[in-house]
Amino acid sequence: MGAGLSRGRMLPILVLQALSEYIRSDSKPPVTAALLLANVLFFLRWPPLLDRLLPDLDQVWFNPYLVFKNRDLKRFFLSPLYHMGESHLVYNMMSLLWKGVQLENFMGSLEFAGMVATILALSQGITLLLAKGLLVFFEHETAYYYEYAVGFSGVLFGLKVVLNSQFSDNFTYVHGILVPTRYAAWMELVLIQLFVPGVSFLGHLGGILAGMLYLRLRGSIGRGSDPLSAIFGGAATVFSWPFRLVRRFLRRRPGTSGRGNYVGSNRPGSRGISSGIWRCPACTYNNSAWNNICEMCSTERPGHAFSTHSTPVQPSGISLEELRRRRLDRFDRS
Repeated sequence: MGAGLSRGRMLPILVLQALSEYIRSDSKPPVTAALLLANVLFFLRWPPLLDRLLPDLDQVWFNPYLVFKNRDLKRFFLSPLYHMGESHLVYNMMSLLWKGVQLENFMGSLEFAGMVATILALSQGITLLLAKGLLVFFEHETAYYYEYAVGFSGVLFGLKVVLNSQFSDNFTYVHGILVPTRYAAWMELVLIQLFVPGVSFLGHLGGILAGMLYLRLRGSIGRGSDPLSAIFGGAATVFSWPFRLVRRFLRRRPGTSGRGNYVGSNRPGSRGISSGIWRCPACTYNNSAWNNICEMCSTERPGHAFSTHSTPVQPSGISLEELRRRRLDRFDRS
């Protein structure tokens, strides 16, 4: 049975932080608020009707052995919404608040909700496959297969990957260590595993891989590519990551900026979804990395996902004079 509202000693901190963020935010993102509320109510098991409806913690532990044996979807989907204690809940919800406000304001509520659901399912599924793979290929590695875990942190690692993809050329501090922003989730994974006892390594790793796979699938399916090709492309990205990490890390040099971050170059010509902007080859307008069509002249983004375009193409039916007029109109409005 739930312990009720009397358990909350640290919860007022979370409430104050959430109110502060919402007051400062212009859009008041509803999906982030709903996720925060759901996690808190699941932890408090309040109101009493919810306490009667919710299964006990013992029935929702994420355990690969029990999920496979009993085909237990309850453990698969509900375990991220349960937490071991107030400190566990508050730490995860503070992280969700920070990431959720930024991502939902940037992506929109509907797309953000779909992303959270997708990353949750992907992270849980990847964790299951990792645990089963270790058992099959390394028979002595049985601990991960019988491990019990709960908490929203796997989803949070996936959200961190998506958020950091928009600042791929930046450098940031992770617990006092300066690293490229695109690798911040990996550094946090290592540090948490080294210094925080009792955490689920496979759960956090599954979240990171889910975020990477989501970015890959989003970029491919957004262009109408075949979903099966997108899945194979995502797998190739994951397995080739160690080689790309070494190559890219050696090529980057930190610059300087305020607020504790070191910022490198933000190359307008970058084409991947992890870049902040991409430059249209027809009108040279700088577009957001989330857009695949130029906002200025409607030219398709070159080199994105599985695109076959290799040279700039002027959009049909638009003269150079018309492009020039559109650019001037943009500048007049800004």
